[in-house]
Amino acid sequence: MPVYLDHAATTPVLPEVVHVVESTLRMVGNPSSLHAAGRAARKIVEESRDTVAAALGARPGEVVFTSGGTEADNLAVKGLYWARRAADPRRVRVLASAVEHSAVLESVRWLGDVAGAVVEWLPVDQRGRVDMAALRSSLSRGPGSVALVTVMWANNEVGTLQPIGEIVAAAERYGIPVHCDAVQAVGQLPVDFAANRLTAMTVSAHKIGGPLGAGALLVRHDVELVPVLHGGGQERDVRSGTVDVAGVAGFATALAAATLAQPAEAVRLARLRDALVHAVRAAVPDAVLNGDPSASGRLPANAHFSFPGCDGDALLMLLDAVGIECSTGSACTAGVPQPSHVLSAMGVPPEFARGSLRFTFGHTSTGRDVTAVADVIGPVVERARAARVA
Repeated sequence: MPVYLDHAATTPVLPEVVHVVESTLRMVGNPSSLHAAGRAARKIVEESRDTVAAALGARPGEVVFTSGGTEADNLAVKGLYWARRAADPRRVRVLASAVEHSAVLESVRWLGDVAGAVVEWLPVDQRGRVDMAALRSSLSRGPGSVALVTVMWANNEVGTLQPIGEIVAAAERYGIPVHCDAVQAVGQLPVDFAANRLTAMTVSAHKIGGPLGAGALLVRHDVELVPVLHGGGQERDVRSGTVDVAGVAGFATALAAATLAQPAEAVRLARLRDALVHAVRAAVPDAVLNGDPSASGRLPANAHFSFPGCDGDALLMLLDAVGIECSTGSACTAGVPQPSHVLSAMGVPPEFARGSLRFTFGHTSTGRDVTAVADVIGPVVERARAARVA
């Protein structure tokens, strides 16, 4: 059996989720229909909405179901920008961290290219954490021109946690909305939408044992969004399209399980991560751990390394050949022959950035996975270095 250490890309579906999705798929009924079958489908959708809201500290009416994290990010960034600018044409500035997921990154770039947005990329330090002085400076320099701030909760590549409370507090001073992509944080950290006073927050099912193609955008009840999709006006009139009943039922089931397990699972995953970091450093002493080295500053399930003198794709293929499945970074940019934008923003030299690997744990991970990596990482790095020299 392969050793799967790419849970940040997607994690195996939980057995209880499989059961719920399978049984729901056997039902018939559009949740927008008024007959009995439609009402039965609608009941499942609304019960799922209640579950998601309760798990994430939101009101049910603040949960907008989407096809996943990418759609939710697009809806948040574009919808907030258009709504804020419609209310006041001066609001053209979009502040985003330089290490965002591609779904936010490309949405922001698109607004700058075709929608008149003035984009400001917030710098990060060597650990990948937003420079709060730079954010405060940008906000104070004409706050009436800022449409929104968007910063992820936890980085999908290096695992660094962002100071979301500080970011929201800084933006609140000027009445500026904050969107947060919390896709990687949910299930690994305590996540409370209301307590963190966020305007909008993105979550996804398949990172927590739910089905692919399901997610949600949490939007504060008093906030207006301009739709990205137009049609029948489902989901608070901002996300048209027939709701995927089986998908949202599976999502709610996975989220309930992940939230319940989170405190104990975070401790378990952190132990596995720390054991892996120790094993890799013992086998490859010059390997560099990227992101925040402190346990409190990074995701418990993430270990991201740079291996000097190696090519990341070569490392990936050599590990895959011996049954170790990991990643060179975000699955959404896999195969792109250039250094990670996250590592570049952190100031990692290109030659180091190109020789990087991400190992991420999940609910199926065990100590045997760490042992398997420890047994092969040394020889694999040696082969990768030799191949590069040749």
